[in-house]
Amino acid sequence: MAQLPVLGLVSHTRKVQNLYKRSLRHLENWYDRREVFRYHAVLMRKKFDDNREIKDMRIVKDLMNKAEDELFQKAHWHPRKFPESPGGVAYAREVIPPDWVLDYWHPLEKAQYKDYFARREQRKIEFIREWDKKYGKTSPVPGEH
Repeated sequence: MAQLPVLGLVSHTRKVQNLYKRSLRHLENWYDRREVFRYHAVLMRKKFDDNREIKDMRIVKDLMNKAEDELFQKAHWHPRKFPESPGGVAYAREVIPPDWVLDYWHPLEKAQYKDYFARREQRKIEFIREWDKKYGKTSPVPGEH
């Protein structure tokens, strides 16, 4: 049985909502035509609504386990993934440059954004001041200039 890792406590309602959403995604994988997908989504929603009023948690837990097993057994062999999601074709494609790259900009480039770079220099000074206050000044290493 495939279950998602549980981080902290998850309410029963949230578990049912998660199962419902995963079931809809599962149906999207199998049915390309929108009307066929909607037909099966309505049938699946009826299954959820039929069991909505059950209050005995032993029965509910058994139903959840059976639903999880069914979802696992009928999983698509090649599920769709959103491009930006983990496993998608565009996941982590954009490399965000580190902040120190801005230190190497040409002065003419910096002049185009003078307010930004003035504020950035001010924040660098504040950062160094806070660092020195928290950790103390670093002593120069012998042999280095």
